[in-house]
Amino acid sequence: MAAERERTYICIDLKSFYASVECVERKLDVMTTRLVVADPERSDKTICLAVSPAMKALGVPNRCRVFEIPKHIDYIMAVPRMQKYLDYSAQVYSLYLKYISKDDIHVYSVDEAFMDVTEYLNLYHMTARELGQTIIGDIYDSLGLRATCGIGSNLFLTKVALDITAKHAKDFIGELDEKSYRETLWDHRPLTDFWRIGPGIARKLETYGMLTMRDIANGDENLLYKLLGVNAELLIDHAWGREPTTIKDIKAYSSAAHSLSQGQVLMSDYTFDMGLVIAKEMMDILCLDMVDKGLVSKSFSLMVGYAKDCPLPAAKGTFSFDTETNASFLLIPGIADLYSKIVNPQYKVRRMYVVANNVIPEEYTQYSFFMPAQDLEKDRKMQKAVLEIKNKFGKNAILKGLNFEDGATTRDRNNQIGGHKA
Repeated sequence: MAAERERTYICIDLKSFYASVECVERKLDVMTTRLVVADPERSDKTICLAVSPAMKALGVPNRCRVFEIPKHIDYIMAVPRMQKYLDYSAQVYSLYLKYISKDDIHVYSVDEAFMDVTEYLNLYHMTARELGQTIIGDIYDSLGLRATCGIGSNLFLTKVALDITAKHAKDFIGELDEKSYRETLWDHRPLTDFWRIGPGIARKLETYGMLTMRDIANGDENLLYKLLGVNAELLIDHAWGREPTTIKDIKAYSSAAHSLSQGQVLMSDYTFDMGLVIAKEMMDILCLDMVDKGLVSKSFSLMVGYAKDCPLPAAKGTFSFDTETNASFLLIPGIADLYSKIVNPQYKVRRMYVVANNVIPEEYTQYSFFMPAQDLEKDRKMQKAVLEIKNKFGKNAILKGLNFEDGATTRDRNNQIGGHKA
């Protein structure tokens, strides 16, 4: 059998994406305009979703809090417009499709995408760098957005070329293979600049004198497995510049178990009763989501995080039925009962997550003696009708009395995307 052809990947990242969109919309140069994307209606502790390159040049880090911006800097504060950013992201994706098939594109985030360009270089009679330049040039000409590009012989090297090498290149394009990676970045610090190495892992490695990828590559593998478990295998591969996973593998991957979840961090500390309203609202939304996707589950979990000054760990629990369901008349009382059992009423709450575990398609469901078929069918028809109205007229077109109780957040969250203004 012939050996697998060596792959060539590119990864394109939209530079300071949210801030760039706001500058383009205002007809301002993103490279010279001082702009941050943050919601002024929240406190000065709110996180800036993006800062423009001009702000970064002044030492203002990305994802900082508003109060951390030096007072002497004049800047524009742009209110987040998540739907606008998604629209721009979709337009950028349509530009990718001019050059690369969707089967060879992996969208990593709203502003970043990997592409396997192996089969396209001969087609276009281009090098990978030339193709990358063409695509990022098209993005700028079409939408006014600046982009950077990483090129590599595997997905890890492509990401590292984007995150580290491209930043120091005049054309904002970085390129790496295993040889050049070891020659130029094996002694690069800090380790947190490398993909998938967070501060916690870096501190743990530093304790044992491993400060660079060279140290890891030449380190004691048994020690690494002791420190990181199975994750050590990935880190060791990355230290040598290896990564076996391909975009084809990612496209073919299917998780053995699936779940659906709802989660939110509340804007203030909530009392026990107000938290109960949130738990019921979130389960109501989760039920609609399950009906919309044609999914059911027999196991549901709740995690409630207390306010900052609470000495208790997060409250966690699960309730279940003898058969799968998505019926709101069963699940909303179920989550309310679980909340009352596991949450300490003496402390306020700040975070909450509701999860439907191991969901399966509704077609495989068998009715239970304890769940009357006529009640289940009535609930399903009601939820289908609610979904139809919401899809046609907007999420707030039909609401429950629950959504008007003290502390309810669904009405506001229906006007948000990812927890920010749409």
